[in-house]
Amino acid sequence: MLNEYWPVFIFIAISVGLGIVLLLIGGLLGPNRPSEDKLSAYECGFEAFDDARMQFDVRFYLVAILFIIFDLEIAFFVPWAVVMEDVGLTAFAAVIVFTLELAIGLAYLWKKGALEWE
Repeated sequence: MLNEYWPVFIFIAISVGLGIVLLLIGGLLGPNRPSEDKLSAYECGFEAFDDARMQFDVRFYLVAILFIIFDLEIAFFVPWAVVMEDVGLTAFAAVIVFTLELAIGLAYLWKKGALEWE
């Protein structure tokens, strides 16, 4: 039975070996000129100007949560669309209810001004 897996083992061994060899060659032949600027901690290309524990505006989190919600909605639509013919009318109704709930939530956020950025 293991005879069938030898090509996979050989492929893995060659891949790991090639990765190690390329890392070693890059480390040995690549330029290594560290300086104080290169070794310093930075964020977005400039020095940190405030405490790392500062509070963010809640709208950052709201936008992130909205992105996750609508990203997951798409992730649920894809498998449903693949088997749409097999699942029948009950699954279609469930997806319609799911979409309406998300649309009502989006309309509520829009009306409350949660999507407005000042």
